[in-house]
Amino acid sequence: MKTVLQTTNSSFSIASAISDFKEITKIRLALSVVFSSIAGYLLGVDVVDFKTLILLAFGGYFMVGASNAFNQIIEKDLDALMDRTKNRPIPAGRMSVTTAFIIASVFTILGVIILYIINPQTAMFGAISIFLYTSVYTPLKTKTPLAVFVGAIPGAIPFMLGWVAATDDFGIEPGTLFMIQFFWQFPHFWAIGWFLFEDYKKGGFFMLPTGKQDKGTAVQIIMYTVWTLIVSLIPVFGFTGKLHLSPVSAIIVLGLGLGMLYYAIQLFKKMTEEAAKKLMLVSVSYITLLQIVYVLDKFIR
Repeated sequence: MKTVLQTTNSSFSIASAISDFKEITKIRLALSVVFSSIAGYLLGVDVVDFKTLILLAFGGYFMVGASNAFNQIIEKDLDALMDRTKNRPIPAGRMSVTTAFIIASVFTILGVIILYIINPQTAMFGAISIFLYTSVYTPLKTKTPLAVFVGAIPGAIPFMLGWVAATDDFGIEPGTLFMIQFFWQFPHFWAIGWFLFEDYKKGGFFMLPTGKQDKGTAVQIIMYTVWTLIVSLIPVFGFTGKLHLSPVSAIIVLGLGLGMLYYAIQLFKKMTEEAAKKLMLVSVSYITLLQIVYVLDKFIR
């Protein structure tokens, strides 16, 4: 009986440790970032090199995991104040700061090395992403709503990073991919900031552009949704070098964008947390489907 109990406890401890590891590195978010990077790679490459693709996936995961771990170390006391984050490994006491720091440091080193193997530019942009997220964006979150603007920079790098990994070059093409994901982040994160407003307030975070759930914030969400849609359609006009989009795919992207705009307008009309949550979910679908459409358009055309 004792042996069975010890085995059960051991299994529970291993499962708990794995769960905490996933949480400290935010594996779901990391996988979405890896997806963006791979989409950017497929758009930029002439012949797919699966070794580079695998390196990019692992390097991207390590870089995002490192950023998230550092973020949770810095915000451990504030995380303990919010319902959304109080059960994270560090504030809940299941993981020490030292352990989290070791994970973050090892992930940073592995991420930079792996991306450097692809090419130095990819490693440089990956390192810039970690630095901006942990050293600028994270401290600014409790100071000013402008933190979202700063955070949108590392958040927009993955889509672009894939192209740089494929070509070892930064030009109009990866710049356009960067701008698409940059503008997209404002309606996405402001929608999150809206429906989590009260919880964020407990931690002292300033996420909404006006600092309130008001018409001013809703109008800015609509504006940045429109900008996202416009930038997403630019490749159809032939101004973006090797990055092309066919008229048919442009119509699909337009439809996706109008769908997102509809929910942004619904938030303006209803001013509810439920409307904000719907916009957030639609925004995730938008950026994912857009990247799929872009990639399919290249290989089917």
